[in-house]
Amino acid sequence: MSLLGKAGHASAAHESGFAAHRAGVERLLASYRAIPATANVRLAKKTSNLFRARAKNTAPGLDVSGLTKVIAVDAEARTADVAGMTTYEDLVAATLPYGLAPLVVPQLKTITLGGAVTGLGIESTSFRSGLPHESVLEMDVLTGAGEIITAAPDGEHADLFRGFPNSYGTLGYSVRLKIELETVPPYVALRHVRFHDLRELESTLARIVTDKTYDGERVDYLDGVVFSADESYLTLGRQTDEPGPVSDYTGMDIYYRSIQHDSDRPKRDRLTIHDYLWRWDTDWFWCSRAFGTQNPTIRRLWPKRYRRSSFYWKLIALDHKYNIGDKLEARQGNPPRERVVQDVEVPVERTADFVEWFLREIPIEPIWLCPLRLRGSDASNAGRPWPLYPLQPNRTYVNVGFWSAVPTVAGQQEGKANRAIEQTVTEFDGHKSLYSDSYYGKDEFAALYGGETYTDLKKRYDPDQRLLDLYSKAVQRK
Repeated sequence: MSLLGKAGHASAAHESGFAAHRAGVERLLASYRAIPATANVRLAKKTSNLFRARAKNTAPGLDVSGLTKVIAVDAEARTADVAGMTTYEDLVAATLPYGLAPLVVPQLKTITLGGAVTGLGIESTSFRSGLPHESVLEMDVLTGAGEIITAAPDGEHADLFRGFPNSYGTLGYSVRLKIELETVPPYVALRHVRFHDLRELESTLARIVTDKTYDGERVDYLDGVVFSADESYLTLGRQTDEPGPVSDYTGMDIYYRSIQHDSDRPKRDRLTIHDYLWRWDTDWFWCSRAFGTQNPTIRRLWPKRYRRSSFYWKLIALDHKYNIGDKLEARQGNPPRERVVQDVEVPVERTADFVEWFLREIPIEPIWLCPLRLRGSDASNAGRPWPLYPLQPNRTYVNVGFWSAVPTVAGQQEGKANRAIEQTVTEFDGHKSLYSDSYYGKDEFAALYGGETYTDLKKRYDPDQRLLDLYSKAVQRK
C-alpha cells in the first residue's frame, strides 16, 4: 500500500472510530435521561475491580455498551483517543502493533482506562511516568448534572481535570480520554536483585529512582516483592530490541516464583513486551494460590483461558455471594477471616519502617512494592497538584500492595487490621487507595481526600447529588 493509501486507510479508520463513539455517547445520554430524577445514577456494569461493597440500587444504570473501544491511535503524535470503559487489555492490543504503549499499564487486563484515571492505577513505570491520570491530555466527562464537558489542564473545566483522579465516579464518568503513548521495543530484559535487609532495599530503590540506572545498566521498569524480612527483591526491567529466547509464565511456570533465587548476583530473564505488561495477570500476582491454581496437578487441568484475573474475579464474586470462605472456616471451628486487600503509598524513606511493622502485625506475604513520583513538578503544580489524592511533587513514594485475609478474634472491632493499617499509613505521612474497605471518620477522610476542594467540585458538577459522594461510596456501609 502506498503512503497515500496508508494515510487514507488511517483516516477512514479514524472517522469510523469516532462515528461509533458518538453513537455510544448518544446511548449513554439516553440512558441517563431514563433514570428517575430521585434515583442515584450509576453504571450498568456487572463486573468491577473494586473490593469494597457496592451500593444496592434497583434503578437502571447508564448504558456504557458503546464506550468500550479504542477510538483512534495517532502513531505519529503518539496519542490515543479511548472510550472510558475500554480495558487495558484492548488498549494495549491496539497500540502494540504500532510499537507504542500507554505510559503506565496497570497490572490486570480488565482494569479500564476510565477506572484507572478516576480510581488511580500504578505499575513499574510509575517511578518515571507517574500515575495513569498524568498522561491524560483531555477527557470528556458525563457529569452528575447530565452534561458532557471536555476537561483539560487549562480552561473552564481545569478544576474538574485536576479533581477527577480519585473521585471514583462521584463527580462524573469519563466518556473519552486522549492519552499520551510511549515507544516500546519488542522485549524487556529483567534482573531480579535479592536483598537480605529491607533498609538496603529501600536505599537501593531510592537511588535507582533518581539515577534510572543500576550497576551501569539502564532501568526502564522497577518494582519489587517482599517474601520475608530477610528475603526481598527488586526487579529491574530494560527495554530492548535484541532478539533472543524469552520466558513464558502463562503455562506451568509461575512468574513471581521465578523471581526467587539464592545468589547475591542478579538473576536474569527476558519477556516479550506483551508478556511483561501482563506478567502479573495470569496468577493475579500470587492470589491464584487461594484457588489451587499453583498446584502443578490442578494447573495442568485448569484451562489456560481461565488463568487470568477476570476469571478469578468471578470466583471471588461467588465467595462474596455465598460466604464460601467463612463457611469453610466455620466447619473447622474458626471465626470468619478479615479481608485485607489494600494498596498504600508511603514515602520511600519510611518504606522499611512500614514493611517491618506490617510483617510484625499482619500475617500476609508476599508484599508488592512499586515506587512512584508524580510527573508534574513545576511551580504551577506546587502544593497539591491532584487535590483528591495529594501526593507531593518531587517526592518518591512506594506503593505497598497486600491482598489476602487474616484471622479474627471473636468480639474484636470490625476491620481491626484494616484500621491499624490506615492509622499507621497516616502516621507515616502516606495515603491509602480507596478501592477496598475503608474505616475513616468523616473529618479525617475529608482532611486526607480533598476536603473543601471536593465539596466545591461536587456542588459545581453534581449540584443535585445524582451521584454518591466520595465518603458514602468509599467508607459508609450499605
